[in-house]
Amino acid sequence: MAMRQGLLFRQLFESESCTYTYLLADTETKEAVIIDPVLETLDRDVKLVKELGLNLTVAVNTHCHADHITSTGLMKQRILGLKSAISKLSGASADIQLAEGDKIHFGKHYLVVKETPGHTDGCSTLVLDDDLMAFTGDTLLIRGCGRTDFQQGSSSRLYDSIHQKIFTLPEGCLIYPAHDYLGQTVSTVGEERKLNPRLTKSKEEFIKIMENLNLPKPKKIDISVPANLVCGLH
Repeated sequence: MAMRQGLLFRQLFESESCTYTYLLADTETKEAVIIDPVLETLDRDVKLVKELGLNLTVAVNTHCHADHITSTGLMKQRILGLKSAISKLSGASADIQLAEGDKIHFGKHYLVVKETPGHTDGCSTLVLDDDLMAFTGDTLLIRGCGRTDFQQGSSSRLYDSIHQKIFTLPEGCLIYPAHDYLGQTVSTVGEERKLNPRLTKSKEEFIKIMENLNLPKPKKIDISVPANLVCGLH
């Protein structure tokens, strides 16, 4: 994939919850941010940051996860000066409470916060400053979307969030979700607008689909949500 000059990018995978963690850095200043780090892969992530000689300044969660525990709290103990961040609408504690339009800077780059509620109240999509990449969390998945049957789920809000905040990005903008269960790593706004089986439907049809998914409860929800409200520290 063609990468913007001066931008270091790594997509990392955690196999138990099929979570993607993303590391972005400015190659000149070495300032870096990490998105959706997972407790199980804390050692791997810290090691990579140190190997690459990065100054990790912000660890951001796209939302309060139900399927894994975040490593932001423990990562702060291992990396001096690291701050945690999450949407102020999530109800979770963090050093930085994010809101619509906020910018997370790393060197000469930054991520713009878009509030995209629906899967949970506090879901954010993080868009790179040139609209080249969007980190959609559980809001928009590759050919799918986050479920809306627990926490503060709302199918109507999710549909609006995706259509108004994500599908309005440029067609070629790369979509990087927080999970993929089929080994897919990336999509584009144009692809999802055209091919996403749920989101090409009308809002009424979408709500009906989401009401009839009948998915099992996430295995770790009873442990993960309370822990993630406090940065993964019990």
